[in-house]
Amino acid sequence: MQNDNDSTLTFPCDFPIKAMGLAIHDIEAIVLTIAQRHAPEITKSALTQRPSANGKYLSITVKVNAKSQEQLDAIYYELTAHEKIIMAL
Repeated sequence: MQNDNDSTLTFPCDFPIKAMGLAIHDIEAIVLTIAQRHAPEITKSALTQRPSANGKYLSITVKVNAKSQEQLDAIYYELTAHEKIIMAL
């Protein structure tokens, strides 16, 4: 894990995080809940979604006003640990 001094980002900054999973009814709520645990100010309006060509998968992008690399790492870790999230970028 990097500390803020090793990051190429300057904090705070707006940072998009994309999570992908099956297009199930609660995937957006899962991403929002996880993001809000680490950045409580995030609202549903910070999310955008895009279905795959065949509609089987859904990508959810959440824009986070990141305060540190540790905060971003924690969001990525929790997203990728969730059973319904296939990957996070």
